[in-house]
Amino acid sequence: MRSNERIRRYAQATEEMIEGRFRVDIPAGQDDVVGRLGNNLAELGRTLERRFDEMRRIGQVTEHANAGLLLDDVLDHVYEAFREVIPYDRIGFSLLEQEGRVVRARWARSEAPVMKIVGGFSQTLEGSSLQRIIDTGEPRILNDLVGYLGDHPDSASTRLIVEEGMRSSLTCPLVVMGRPIGFMFFSSMQSGTYEHVHSDVFMQIAGQLALIVEKGRLYQQLVELNDLKDRFLGTAAHDLRSPMASIQGFLDLMLVGVVGEFTEQQEELLRRIRRSSEGMLRLINDLLDVAAIESGKLDMEIEEVEPTAFLRECGESAKVLAQAKAIQVDMNLPACLPRVRIDPQRIEQAITNLVTNAIKFSEVETTVTVTATVVGESIRISVADEGQGIPEDEVSELFQDFTRTSVRPTAGESSTGLGLAIVKRIVEGHHGAVDVTSREGVGSTFAFSLPVAAQPG
Repeated sequence: MRSNERIRRYAQATEEMIEGRFRVDIPAGQDDVVGRLGNNLAELGRTLERRFDEMRRIGQVTEHANAGLLLDDVLDHVYEAFREVIPYDRIGFSLLEQEGRVVRARWARSEAPVMKIVGGFSQTLEGSSLQRIIDTGEPRILNDLVGYLGDHPDSASTRLIVEEGMRSSLTCPLVVMGRPIGFMFFSSMQSGTYEHVHSDVFMQIAGQLALIVEKGRLYQQLVELNDLKDRFLGTAAHDLRSPMASIQGFLDLMLVGVVGEFTEQQEELLRRIRRSSEGMLRLINDLLDVAAIESGKLDMEIEEVEPTAFLRECGESAKVLAQAKAIQVDMNLPACLPRVRIDPQRIEQAITNLVTNAIKFSEVETTVTVTATVVGESIRISVADEGQGIPEDEVSELFQDFTRTSVRPTAGESSTGLGLAIVKRIVEGHHGAVDVTSREGVGSTFAFSLPVAAQPG
């Protein structure tokens, strides 16, 4: 083949590689400069294809990690995915414990019939060969484990891995934001396996797994802190409820004249204290509810209920709350609704919270409407007001604990910022869902769904 034709073919092959097609047909080179160029292009294509495959597989590891899979699942995926592109017969994964003083085996897979180093095996880091890997941040390659054991006969881990049948190894440090957290060990049954490999792909795998471990560790810390917060709130609220109830009892006795007559001004001050104590007790009860729900200890007494009559009773209680602001509460209920299985006390609490909220943020002489409809296999209960509405950018935060929007109660009523969060938890505890629609200056509609009770066949 003439030189011009070969160069034309090489140029075409280069264009194909630019487009991502690395396995291209390149004519065998002759022993001249053009021929050597062709041979180099063919080798470049094979190298690019291999590297592209490595990066694709590393991307899959990242995808698995971001999907929230457990660390063991991701490690199993790594073991299967990379066997075709990098050499190993064994992978081990160890973490630093006891403030970095101890290395403990966490996971391993091997082609050996018996594994000698499994989860739980540990050794002291200080003075070990692994300490240098931590100090330098660089991988360590041992291409003759038998020879290394001869030079370091006291290395228990090397002796055990050699007994498994491994003859060479590549060890990568696991580092997150400059902090070492452990090691990843690649081992082969052949001596000299890692003599000519590029360690960067091994380090990239280790880096991805280090991030997964750190993410899991941080998540566990958040869970523990959240549990601690719930226990603290539950204990504090419980300890406050009894004395607050006693304060209210004494105030009631004073207001009915048990300790004598009060002037009109004194009586008004006592009534203000009574109203403030009611607000404090509501906050305490809300905190207890949140703590109980978060800890999974909120008792539900489920029973089958006819919704129409139940909702009318809830509406009558709500009308009393609305009288002070001359707000009308309308009940838009069909004559008959499918029965639901609920805890009546808790669902009444959710409805009362929604209606109270609607009244609190509505102007006087407006209307709050409670509506119930059947939607598929659920009953949808909504509470609509003609109030101020909620800014669009604040709607997504409404059901979070202690959240208050920029909208303020129209008569200076107090708000704990927990009412909607409790509604959401109660409804979700009934396998339902909560949603809200709102327009500034028009009003808001809060709604939740409850599954219909299964009908006897």
